[in-house]
Amino acid sequence: MCTAVTYQTNHFYFGRTLDYESSYGEEIVILPRKFPLSFLHMGTVTQHYAIMGIAHVANQYPLFYDAINEKGLCMAGLNFVGNAHYVKSTTEENEVAQYEFIPWILSTCTTTAEAKERISSIHITDTPFCEQMPVGQLHWMIADKNQTITVEAVADGIKIYENPVGVLTNNPPFPEQLFRLNDFMHLSPKQPQNHFSSTLSLQPYSRGMGALGLPGDLSSQSRFIRAAFVRANSVSGTSEQESVSQFFHILGAVEQQRGCCDVGNGQYEITIYTDCYNAEKGIFYYTTYQNHQISAVHLHNEPLDSDFLIRYPMITGEQIHYQN
Repeated sequence: MCTAVTYQTNHFYFGRTLDYESSYGEEIVILPRKFPLSFLHMGTVTQHYAIMGIAHVANQYPLFYDAINEKGLCMAGLNFVGNAHYVKSTTEENEVAQYEFIPWILSTCTTTAEAKERISSIHITDTPFCEQMPVGQLHWMIADKNQTITVEAVADGIKIYENPVGVLTNNPPFPEQLFRLNDFMHLSPKQPQNHFSSTLSLQPYSRGMGALGLPGDLSSQSRFIRAAFVRANSVSGTSEQESVSQFFHILGAVEQQRGCCDVGNGQYEITIYTDCYNAEKGIFYYTTYQNHQISAVHLHNEPLDSDFLIRYPMITGEQIHYQN
């Protein structure tokens, strides 16, 4: 399970949590402009936009979970099990394998509007990367500073939805997630008022009763509502430090702690990592389950005209600053 959000202050921020019971050896990966990107039906591209994100690298190919490109376009894939549907390959030129979708968009598009136009002319296929890796059942959030969309490949085709809340979780399909917000129109960050009955003397009994009724469980629908509410009411300064700090607090509202989500066989779903991209500056920030200190990688500090992958392992051990 996962949650992705956007946030705007003086800069545009994008990021997500990745919630699962185990890691797949993901790394911070920078794909420079001249790294040869081979697509099954789109040929090989040897000159493209630079990309930075979290990926599992297999056979020198980055399988991105989420990423941005040097133009400020952002994209994340989130689990969509039971609803995702991809077509069988017929070797047509307008086919993109599911695992190619993120690099295909980010290597060639500069804006969400451009990505939206390109997606309307393709088919996403169920071709696996290899026999040992089953095809992930995903849907995607794509965003820039002007527009956010959700893309879902379902049984009756590819659907592209405007995403006015800047949030995506997992199931149900995005229109149903969005519709459910109607049930929470009463939520407010302010202290509650008595609308229950004019004949009963009901009143707040403590401070901190803003957002009374906000769902607190870890289901994808509840996380969607919680993230949408926290993001919509989020207040921070506009400096980089304040903006990044607030972004991690927004996603902190949907963190999964070990022990709360039992998936069987002694395994628990946890928030393996939380990340944040300053899409305009090209800075990637992250924390992991065992490391609450924010670490960062700057896209533009690397040789972006090179042709080899640049990889940084995630710092997963707890970093504690001792003051005495």
